[in-house]
Amino acid sequence: VWRKNLDFAAIQDIHSVKRQINAHRGGHTLAVNGHNIKLGRGGIREIEFFAQTQQLIWGGRNPELRGRELYGVLDTLVEHGRVAAETAGQLKEAYGFLRRIEHRLQMVDDKQTHEMPKTDDKVEEIAIFSGYDDTASFGKALLDRLHCVEQHYGNLFGDSEDLGGKGSLVFTGNELHPDTQATLEGMGYTYPSKIFNTVRIWHHGRYRATRSERSRQLLTELMPQLLHSLASTANPDFAFAKFDEFLSRLPAGVQLLSLLHANPNLLDLVAMVMGNAPLLADWLSRNPHLLDYVLSDEFDRPIEDGETMETDLREALKEADHFEHILDITRRWTNDHKFRIGIQVLRGITDGIAAGPALTSVAETVIRVLVPAVENEFAAQHGRIAGAGMSAIAYGKLGGRELMHGSDLDLVFVYHHDDDVDASDGKKPLAPSVYFMRLAQRIVSAISAPTGEGKLYEIDLRLRPSGNKGPIAVRLGGYFDYLRDSAWTWEYMALTRARPISGPPELQARIICGIGDLLTMARDADKLICDVDHMRTRMAGEHRGESIWDIKHHRGGLVDIEFIAQYFQLSLGRNDPALLSPTTMEALRKLSVASALSANDADVWMTALKLWQGLQSIIRLIGPERLDDGQPPAGQAHALCRVAGVETFGDLRHLVEEKAEAVRYTFTRLIEHPAGELAE
Repeated sequence: VWRKNLDFAAIQDIHSVKRQINAHRGGHTLAVNGHNIKLGRGGIREIEFFAQTQQLIWGGRNPELRGRELYGVLDTLVEHGRVAAETAGQLKEAYGFLRRIEHRLQMVDDKQTHEMPKTDDKVEEIAIFSGYDDTASFGKALLDRLHCVEQHYGNLFGDSEDLGGKGSLVFTGNELHPDTQATLEGMGYTYPSKIFNTVRIWHHGRYRATRSERSRQLLTELMPQLLHSLASTANPDFAFAKFDEFLSRLPAGVQLLSLLHANPNLLDLVAMVMGNAPLLADWLSRNPHLLDYVLSDEFDRPIEDGETMETDLREALKEADHFEHILDITRRWTNDHKFRIGIQVLRGITDGIAAGPALTSVAETVIRVLVPAVENEFAAQHGRIAGAGMSAIAYGKLGGRELMHGSDLDLVFVYHHDDDVDASDGKKPLAPSVYFMRLAQRIVSAISAPTGEGKLYEIDLRLRPSGNKGPIAVRLGGYFDYLRDSAWTWEYMALTRARPISGPPELQARIICGIGDLLTMARDADKLICDVDHMRTRMAGEHRGESIWDIKHHRGGLVDIEFIAQYFQLSLGRNDPALLSPTTMEALRKLSVASALSANDADVWMTALKLWQGLQSIIRLIGPERLDDGQPPAGQAHALCRVAGVETFGDLRHLVEEKAEAVRYTFTRLIEHPAGELAE
């Protein structure tokens, strides 16, 4: 009953039942004599349907709406903003009134009836029996309630807004009609014949989503507005092709098409996604229930803080009754939030700089909530190790709070236990090293393994001591010994972005302290700058970054900025630990305030970083295709230009080249030339 997704097909079913009742019981008119106060218009059943339908819509997401008592349900709908308090009050009053009349009807001759008498004298008897002085006052009271209920029910179940459009759109027959071709061309489609042939494929039921007669009927009703919405994007033919791909992937169509039919404004959002954001379009194709989330109250609100997210996810997990259910709920919750942030970026509600911390909070929330669940599941078989704990250390963009859509999670697992512990205390005890390696692997699988709801994130463990050759989980002492005695310079550079994000607080505190000690240890200044230069040269050889839209690897791009921030933190951190920050922008700001970078250099790097992060955030959503040929879809070009604050794509290209050159120049002056002089 309580479906995880909004089911507007179910709403249509309920409305259909009510229409059938009206037809069968003759309930099309409002009257006193002979009116069925239970099944007729404005009657008891309409009040019940009013509440029950909204329970079906919202109860899947909100368990508080799953009550069985009508008055309580109406009150809860008011509390959650689904029904106006005045409406609920009027329906409750009408329900009580109609039930009292129903009882009096059934008291007469002990008949099981819900119909008012047909004759005036019998109606008068019921009026007096109900406490009224005459038939007129009783009739007015009854009709007032019936009209009130009918109005509220009609507002909920009224006809959908007109989905039609201007012009001829005929998709029957074997050939494209000239009028339909003219209409499609007038909308902005370049290839009307392709549109015509694809729509005919839909109507012939060749996709799973369009095999039922009902889905094809809904699609027919949606067609005019669907085509208008797709045409409103910058590249209508591209948007239409993506929608066709979306439709072809759906396992069924009635529910989604009913949702769009009930909420025509969603068509504009679907069109925007299909036309401008291939990544989000792919996500939506795999998870069409995400459109439900668009209808929720919080969708356009600012992204919540990590603590609120964690509370929200834990509340959602209260419904889980086994471990696999936990994994599925976590994936749905995560996809909902990723999609929400992506749409906000695409709409310009938020930008790439703000999206980074938001996406990071989503990932951290998942880890902090999922790790204890995995630990409990693991402990059921292997027990626990007394006085021990394990922490996930975030590196890279996760550590720097700069996650983007599609980012991997760079993690290192570190554990600690007392020396006198030999094994765990479970039914199948394990030695500590084996215990934590297997537990870490379980955590990785819980995050990265696909379920029916997809997967959460790809996990990258290569930054652990000894890389892929090392154990998946490392004891705390061994972790710090390796970094102190055997680490390469690039590993210290990566460490500038490391921070623990899960585990016992005391263990996290020890990790933070240990990382701080490593980052502020004495270093050979000449070796440091030469190693940084060598690492950048090596990376440039592996990742050519020939396109200026390869924001990360193109010379003057993100890697150059990250390297400069990491170099100065390692170079100056010993004398001023306050300069350290895992977030690149914050590190540059601190270096600027401390005059480690000149005001001009700091402005170049921080301005470029803001631009790079904003552009990369959009590119991750829209895809890099067609950017280099100077003719990207206009919707994509508009999104990129908005981020950069320029008017045309040509202006954007010029700005990107200019910023990259400025960053490249300062990197050469600050790193490459000094390193080159030392090598001579």
